[in-house]
Amino acid sequence: MLTLRDCLDYCSLTEEEIGLLAEHHDLPAEAAGLIACSLSQSDEGIVVLTNWLLEIAERAIEDGNAAKAQQAHEACKRLLADHPLRAPDNAGS
Repeated sequence: MLTLRDCLDYCSLTEEEIGLLAEHHDLPAEAAGLIACSLSQSDEGIVVLTNWLLEIAERAIEDGNAAKAQQAHEACKRLLADHPLRAPDNAGS
């Protein structure tokens, strides 16, 4: 069984960033970590995680919480740097 630490190492998010996702989805940190770990295995999952982090940042801005918004934006940047999305394969077109 994966620990939260294993998930953090695999998905490139910090414990605080997993906490943002957990809070956003009203989940325990361990569950959010497992979801992030699973999603980070595919480009589609990275897009989902990125969208969630951008939603968190947007809500934080609406709530006047600039620090939380910055944290979510930085997490998004790091996630995309560590898990770059591949260009679609257009060989079949």
